[in-house]
Amino acid sequence: MNRLSRFLLAALIACVTGPGTLIAQDVARPDTAGADSVDVPVTAKAAGDSAKPVIAFGAYVDTYFAWDFGQPDAFDRPFTTQPARHDEFNVNLAFVEAKLTAEKVRGRVALQAGTSVQANYLGEPHVGVVSGPDLSRIIQEAWAGVRVAKGLWVDAGIYFSPIGWESWISWDNPTYTRSLLADYTPYFVTGVRAVWTASPKVTAQAQVVNGWQIVSENNPDKSVIARVDWQATKALTLAYATYAGNEQLDSLPSRTRFYNQLLAKVVAGGGWEFWGTFDVGVQTVPDSSSQAWYGAVVIARKALTGALAVVGRLEGHSDRDQVLIITGTPDGFRTIGGSIGVDVQPSDYLKWRTELRGFSSSDPVWPSDGAPAGSESGGFIVTSLSLRF
Repeated sequence: MNRLSRFLLAALIACVTGPGTLIAQDVARPDTAGADSVDVPVTAKAAGDSAKPVIAFGAYVDTYFAWDFGQPDAFDRPFTTQPARHDEFNVNLAFVEAKLTAEKVRGRVALQAGTSVQANYLGEPHVGVVSGPDLSRIIQEAWAGVRVAKGLWVDAGIYFSPIGWESWISWDNPTYTRSLLADYTPYFVTGVRAVWTASPKVTAQAQVVNGWQIVSENNPDKSVIARVDWQATKALTLAYATYAGNEQLDSLPSRTRFYNQLLAKVVAGGGWEFWGTFDVGVQTVPDSSSQAWYGAVVIARKALTGALAVVGRLEGHSDRDQVLIITGTPDGFRTIGGSIGVDVQPSDYLKWRTELRGFSSSDPVWPSDGAPAGSESGGFIVTSLSLRF
């Protein structure tokens, strides 16, 4: 490239980016199992030495092959969003993103596709002409934020839910597949949130949202979410999350949902990490009675080397009243399960994860010899190769 070409290229970049703007490649992504993407990664130099805005672009693709032991004829797997398909090579989740962070502003826009997206947005309401899943499922996040005081941010738009440890992005989770508890609590919400870093050990947030994992509104009511995180010690993190709101269409009688969740994470010695979650929900019904569900999950992960780890999970989910999971059976969805997995990460950009997972239920709700239901037990094996940059 001659001097004139280099000069013209530099002038073009200066015109596009403008003075005082830094464009950075977001390549440093720590594995943190959290549901909320409040913090926007920045390069250390830009964050520590200047107040210049940082714009980071990235992409992610998670490919997989899964085999369901019940071999459902239509290839759709029931009850979990990941993996969503049996006996085929497919893409679980792919997205492209742009993030901005500065001293007083921040935001993220990410567009997505994949079989988990198809499965997770089936409940998106279609009320009116300009709502529904066709557009909503493409938008993973689209939010903008402003710092209104020291340690206090206000963000608005579509963003990841603060409920649970497990993120919508499987790369960030201790297990490849998400627990039943995570699959039946919101991965995303639409609204406005205030996030306050009260101290280096305590973070609190409050939100007003359209509803339980929806983009478009389905009734005139709004819902509220709150969460508090406490870094009790270097090894122990505790958190509490709560949700309250009416989850029925405007044409139906109101049913107020109250949800509570306790979380704990322990970073032990020798490469061990543990996550624990317990939740309970209650929903009122028109005859003044109530319906309830509850669940729990414990995950243990052991790093064997810098590139190799093993992980195990035990979980239980009881929704006898079929508030979240409709089976049409006498006992509803009352299930215990477990999984074991092996993770191999040869580089910062690539992960290969394999997981074997099984379930046992009180009713025959799992696929059996091709039929959509008929067995009290179910399970699958899945292997995934994912790239993030």
